[in-house]
Amino acid sequence: MITISLCMIVKNEEQSLHRCLHSVREVADEIIIVDTGSTDKTKEIASSFTEFIYDLTWNDHFAEARNFAFSKATKDYLLWLDADDEFEEADRLKFKALKDSLDPSVDSVMMPYHLAFDADHNVTTSLKRNRLVRRAAGFRWEGPVHEVLIVSGNVIQSDIAVTHKKDKAYTDRNLRIYQKRESENESFSPRDLYYFANELKDHGLHEKAVTYYERFLATKQGWREDCFAACLKMGYCYGNLMNRQMQLRTWFRTLLYGKPRAEMICRVGNFFYEDNKLELAIYWFQKATSLGEPTDYAGVIDHAAWTWMPHLHLCLCYDRMGQKQKAELHNEIAYVYNPTHPSILHNKAYFANLRREEKAL
Repeated sequence: MITISLCMIVKNEEQSLHRCLHSVREVADEIIIVDTGSTDKTKEIASSFTEFIYDLTWNDHFAEARNFAFSKATKDYLLWLDADDEFEEADRLKFKALKDSLDPSVDSVMMPYHLAFDADHNVTTSLKRNRLVRRAAGFRWEGPVHEVLIVSGNVIQSDIAVTHKKDKAYTDRNLRIYQKRESENESFSPRDLYYFANELKDHGLHEKAVTYYERFLATKQGWREDCFAACLKMGYCYGNLMNRQMQLRTWFRTLLYGKPRAEMICRVGNFFYEDNKLELAIYWFQKATSLGEPTDYAGVIDHAAWTWMPHLHLCLCYDRMGQKQKAELHNEIAYVYNPTHPSILHNKAYFANLRREEKAL
């Protein structure tokens, strides 16, 4: 059986740290906590789980802090989490089983990262991360912000999920770090360009975001998943800049980085729906329904686009065209995927009322 060191960097995480550390019981043999300046009860909570607590002066560099945490570990494998992450009980039990059976020649285990959920706790957004790595491989983190763990060798996939339960408001911290680096004329890696563009987009600086997305794509060195996402997000920026022609063109640029994905297809379908070009909208939404499950992709997955969302839009299209039976059929398919969504339930009541009115005639 392998041994595992959990390595974390924390600051003012008293609201979530206990829950996170409790979720790795009987999984982590060693817990490394690197505190970057907490002023609350974070270290007190951590001390109830481990004696290995280290202080590190924060230097606006996440990779530096994570590498420091890795350097303190002594076990066979390194597991990393943020304080607002946890393993739900079913995943914790699967992790225990993996710990008993993992081939020690494995260099990294990729795990799903569940980022967002609907009201019924169904996963709506997820991606994959190299979550458990062999310490002897010497893998290192890179990047001051939106850091990445660079791995190679024998990488396997697992269905053990890490669940993200964010309990803090988003801030402009990352944007400020990038802007400071920009003002000091620091050299940006392709990954830096992409994530700086994301921060700009998220803070409403759409025109500058487009510039940085283009700079990122021009390097031709980005990960396929990031290139695809850059085109989707650049389309969002063009929409906010009221340039719909460039919005559509940019979404089609995703095809340079792989087969059509439901996230792009649903955006294109909605583009034509908004223009009342219903036959074109139907064409694209039907394409989305034919793709099946997303596979072989480590980037962000919008599960709605792959399941109920195109059917809901097909319902709207067919209803607007007066084809009520087709409209109801697609709403029923959407209902199978998402039986509590307010729009789908509203449509069920709408079609039920139509049938009552028809019988009354």
